[in-house]
Parts: sequence; C-alpha cells; structure tokens
Amino acid sequence: MIAKSARSWIWLLYAALAVYAFITFIPFTWALSASFKSLPEISAGGADFIPKAFTLENYKTIFLQEPLFGRWLANSVMVAVTVTLFNLLFNSMAGYALARIKFPGNRLLFVLVLAVLVIPGQITLLPKFLILKSFGWLNSYQGLIAPALVNATFIFMMRQFFLNFPKELEEAAALDGLNRFETFFQVVMPLAKPALAAQTIFIFMGSWNEFLLPLVVMSNPEMFTLPLGLNAFKGQYVTYWNYIMAASMISTLPALAIYAFFNRYFIQGVTFTGGKG
Repeated sequence: MIAKSARSWIWLLYAALAVYAFITFIPFTWALSASFKSLPEISAGGADFIPKAFTLENYKTIFLQEPLFGRWLANSVMVAVTVTLFNLLFNSMAGYALARIKFPGNRLLFVLVLAVLVIPGQITLLPKFLILKSFGWLNSYQGLIAPALVNATFIFMMRQFFLNFPKELEEAAALDGLNRFETFFQVVMPLAKPALAAQTIFIFMGSWNEFLLPLVVMSNPEMFTLPLGLNAFKGQYVTYWNYIMAASMISTLPALAIYAFFNRYFIQGVTFTGGKG
C-alpha cells in the first residue's frame, strides 16, 4: 500500500514537472516562430506559432546587412570562453586551498567569501566602473574580463567538493614524490570533472548573458557583446522584433551546446558539492 502511494506521488511529481516544462517552453517556441516572421506580422499581435509567411530574411539581414553583428558574436564568445577558463582555474585553486591547506586566516578568508555571496552585484557595479576607469580599461576586453575572473559562489562550491575528495589519493601522490601543485593538477583536477562541468555551465551562461557590466563599461558599438548588441535593434520609434528574435535564437545556440556537452556531469557535480562544511 505504501509503495503504491509512493508511486502515485512520483507520477504526480512527473505530471507537475511536465506541465511546468510545457509552460516554460511556450515563450521559447513563440520566439523561434517569430524569428521567421516579418515585422508587420509580429506587430499585428496574436499568439500564432506558425508563421503565415515563412521567411529567412531576418537571419540574412543580421548577418549580411548588420556589419557589427559578427563582431558582437565574436566578442561574446571570446569574453565568455576566457572568463570561464580563468574561473575554472582560480575558483578551483581557491576552493582547494580553503579545503585542504591550513594557514593563518583560513577560516576568516572563508567567512569573507561567504560574506561576498550576500552582496548584490548591482551594489558593486559603480565601484567596478570607477576602478576600471582609473585603469583606463573602459571600452576594452580586459574591462569585461578582469571583474569576472573569480566567483565567490563557485569558490564555495569547489571547497565543498574538495572537502569530500578522498585524501588517500593525495597521500598516495605524495608518496610517489608529487608536490602540492603536481598533486592538484595531475590527480585532483582530472577527478574533479563533475564539479568543473557544473561550474562551466553556470559561469559560461552567466558571462554569455551578462548585460549590466557591458552596458556600463562599453560605449563603443564595436566592443558590444551580443546581449548589448541586441539592444541596438531598439529604435526611438520602432523596435525591430523580427531581428531581435532571430539574433536571440542565434545567441541561445552556444549556451545550449555547452549544456548539452556537459550535461552528463551536471547533476553529479551539483549533488557532490553539498557535503560536510
């Protein structure tokens, strides 16, 4: 009887998740459909999911007639990939140090990392702008990359992961003559793929979709990232929703590719980082 009741709750949960997935999928489906519609058809309103006059002109226009779209796309790829790679390295090293190395101020430093987690990013936006301006890094790639090289959330996540990491493997590496750095890069990091995969997904998508920092730091259209570039399709009197929808569909492809590639590690990485503190 208990097993039957449990199965009923499981099926009810699956049904609720299916309804939620369907509801969240509707806006994406409409945006995909709108990317193949003309501006007058979109402006006419309605929730038609099948274009009345299917057209590829929106995609042709943003690639062939918008000279900066390719540059915006390249900027986003370069910034997101660079930020992700540096975060994987620095967050992992910091998390490992907090989890394994006992040094004066270890606990205080960990408390500071936790304190950073409760500070909204909007509060630090103005200080970031003033610091970047003093360095002369406005309208530059380093202006977008430098403030995002580390992330307190994933330092904490990697610390939790390394707290659960088997010490026996590190001790065996030490017996084989490996020093701390060699142990970290040759033994620990290759076995940390689940946590690194989860980190990759979140950091890449966060950097890829970042809007506020580029909005504050960049004023030269050639240095815009894709989210900021999409805003350029909004005019004073008319908004080119057909171009925005087409560009939005293109901007989702890298994020989907990253998630699809690292998905097999994703759940394992998230569930393995919540152990002892």
